[in-house]
Amino acid sequence: MMRRNVHEKMMPQMNKKKGNENKNSVKKSRFLITINVLGSAGPLRFLVNEDDIVSAVIDVALKTYAREGRLPVLGLDPSKFLLYCANAGSDALSPWEKIGSQEGRNFVLCKKQVKPQMTEARSEMITQKGSGWKAWLNKSFSFKILSH
Repeated sequence: MMRRNVHEKMMPQMNKKKGNENKNSVKKSRFLITINVLGSAGPLRFLVNEDDIVSAVIDVALKTYAREGRLPVLGLDPSKFLLYCANAGSDALSPWEKIGSQEGRNFVLCKKQVKPQMTEARSEMITQKGSGWKAWLNKSFSFKILSH
């Protein structure tokens, strides 16, 4: 009985797979993108299909970022982030836009700015704050005499 190595065993299977792929599917164009995350030490690099939408690319970037244990911790919700093309204007890419529609391959990932809601309690706190340390100092040195 003749022993074959793993490569020889796999060759017929690989040829069969390649033949089936060529007949049934259209070859998708893939390319390498670089995403710089604000506040991170270095960029992320990975392959994407030109048909991938921006929200899916953001999702992959966040998962890759978390898997590598990078800091600062960003979270995994792609709806809280915007992707900008580094070579284009200042507008963020639409989450439903195809990543291949951009000519550039360099992108910047930013967290969306969250505007705090002005609640009644918060507005009261701001008005009562006074003039900072002076108000605190006066309040801390004021003596209150309690009557029985």
